[in-house]
Amino acid sequence: MSRLKWASLVVVLAAVGLGIYWNYDDGFDPESLRGATVVITGCSTGIGEEMAYQYARLGAKVLITARRENRLKEVVSKAKSLGAQEAHYVAGDMGKAEDCERTIQTAKEKFGRLDYLVLNHDGSNLKNIHDMFGTTSWEDDPDIDFFVDYLKVNLVSYVRLASLALPLLKESKGHLVVMSGIHGKVPFATMAWGAAVKFGLDGFFSSLRVELMKAQQDVSVTLAIVGFVRTPIVEKMYEKRENGQEMLEMAAPMDETAQALIRGGATRAREIYYPSMVWPLAKLRPFLPSLVDTLLNMDE
Repeated sequence: MSRLKWASLVVVLAAVGLGIYWNYDDGFDPESLRGATVVITGCSTGIGEEMAYQYARLGAKVLITARRENRLKEVVSKAKSLGAQEAHYVAGDMGKAEDCERTIQTAKEKFGRLDYLVLNHDGSNLKNIHDMFGTTSWEDDPDIDFFVDYLKVNLVSYVRLASLALPLLKESKGHLVVMSGIHGKVPFATMAWGAAVKFGLDGFFSSLRVELMKAQQDVSVTLAIVGFVRTPIVEKMYEKRENGQEMLEMAAPMDETAQALIRGGATRAREIYYPSMVWPLAKLRPFLPSLVDTLLNMDE
């Protein structure tokens, strides 16, 4: 089947999935977030920053983290102006165990409880990962030092933060929201290092969900499968590329993405797919792996 035909099939399935989504009442109650305590990592920019503002508008209490303290101060100030009952920050590197521990301890001290832990940070202490997206295959640059660092920052720290927060989440019957991506369900030729982490997140947190269910612990685990979103970093990346503006017009708005993640976490959804196009790609691959892999990784 030609790539055009496959693309058409994906569009049809996306339309069906979107129709089901918009006609499905998930029972979301915005008032349930008023006064809720929320920790969000990776909040200096992008989706994490937008989620902080969305939670603030709903009257939540937020604690945000990132490495850039000056940006965190600005985000906290804006969150307060938007209606956050409380807003605090912890400046730190989630690749460091002590900063993970300090983040959860600060939440305990400031709030006395924890209702939501949103794991959203993404980065490396060795390279700017956004310059690497879609540019170099692993066989051309097998940088093991970078790979180990990326795993530490984006997988090990997620596991560490969740483990530290679990006692608080068990007490509150809380919610764990884990940011992943379509490359955590479908492999891409130039994203082996990123796919390793995202597939790993799926494996660990899906297993944790089952463990909690078996132990009759009422803590929800929501895995967010996010596709092409128009964040400031993505805009900067695509402005440099040929036909970049056309590509950006196809990207999902950042505010709508943040709303979908907040809604999914609050309703204890198992997985969130946003925008709708990522759903058929993820669902088709288990049945037609070779064809989907070829479709997404063939040259134009």
